[in-house]
Amino acid sequence: MTNKRAAIWIVERLREKGFCALLAGGCVRDMLLGRRPKDYDVATDARPEDVMALFDRTLKVGAQFGVVIVLARRAQVEVATFRSEAGYQDGRHPDRVAFTDAASDAARRDFTINGMFYDPLEEKVIDYVGGQADLQRRIVRTIGKADERFGEDYLRMLRAIRFSTQLDFAIEPETFAAIGRNARHITRISGERIATELEAMLVHPNRGAGASMLLASGLAERIFPGVHSDSGGPTLRRLRRRVDFPLALAAFFWGCPAEAALRMCRILKLSRNQTRHLRFLLTHRGRLLDCEMALSSLKKLLAQPYYRDLYELERATQKAAGNEAALAALAKLHRRVQSLRGVDVHPTPLLDGHDLIRLGARPGPQVGQLAEELYIAQLEDRLHTRGQAELWAKDWLAQHDLPGQ
Repeated sequence: MTNKRAAIWIVERLREKGFCALLAGGCVRDMLLGRRPKDYDVATDARPEDVMALFDRTLKVGAQFGVVIVLARRAQVEVATFRSEAGYQDGRHPDRVAFTDAASDAARRDFTINGMFYDPLEEKVIDYVGGQADLQRRIVRTIGKADERFGEDYLRMLRAIRFSTQLDFAIEPETFAAIGRNARHITRISGERIATELEAMLVHPNRGAGASMLLASGLAERIFPGVHSDSGGPTLRRLRRRVDFPLALAAFFWGCPAEAALRMCRILKLSRNQTRHLRFLLTHRGRLLDCEMALSSLKKLLAQPYYRDLYELERATQKAAGNEAALAALAKLHRRVQSLRGVDVHPTPLLDGHDLIRLGARPGPQVGQLAEELYIAQLEDRLHTRGQAELWAKDWLAQHDLPGQ
């Protein structure tokens, strides 16, 4: 059973028992835009205990807020009781929830385009907040006063920019002005939730517009104190359509020193792999413009899992700057990379540390230095067999084991 079919089945069951039940929120918006909704949610006047009594398989994930997950074969549908909310002391969660009707439920939602309902049985839209008109105007507008809506949940400021980015809608002027007035409060939201919204907007093909709104609204400066006002927009726009979050962040922070950018990103609570990825991209900026770099250096870069992103980042940056000489150097390096197709750029070393000690290397720094220089010679295609490597190592030791050492 698809999520859509499951949601309609739940609506039918609730209506059979005398309850009001409608599709709600983002799925209605997406259906009206001709987009495929990611999820279908149901809103109803049935209380959580009524929903759990009516359906055999349910998960009580937020019953205090009127939210129950109904399991229908492999589908999971969120069923929420119509509610009003009040008293947002933490700027994120309501202190009080009261179960109510559809009109009141629509009034407590964030944006007009997300505040509509749809009756799948009668096939009609129920719109208490002017969402259809704003869809036609292609604008993101809060329901009611923007300062109040953002004060209830400061994450909504980022959500406004994310919806504007993903839908290519303008943010209504008063709504955008309210973001600026409330931007200082964004740090009251957890880093993980901020990161989720930033990722959704910065990996989107319209990411350049999202970055511009982050900067113009003042949110970027609050999330990343010290970020440049012109940070990354041109590079972001030149990236290929599909990118991951570390690459998008590297483009956003292109003009910042690596350690400063990494320090600013701590608020996002990135994973260890994401941080490693971002660090590699930021610390290796400009290296690919050395089209005559040693073969060993090129192979070491190619062996990194993030090489393709580094190349894409450099290409986008130089295109944004209109630097034809740099693009020519990058193209020359790319031709060298193409010539290495089929070559093992990360071969197993011909000799390991035990082999080097057996040949006379002193345990400690000398073994490390010898191993590194030996591996470079191997990557430079000067050594191909163990025998050649042993002769090279003996010669190296003879030159470095000077009298009196």
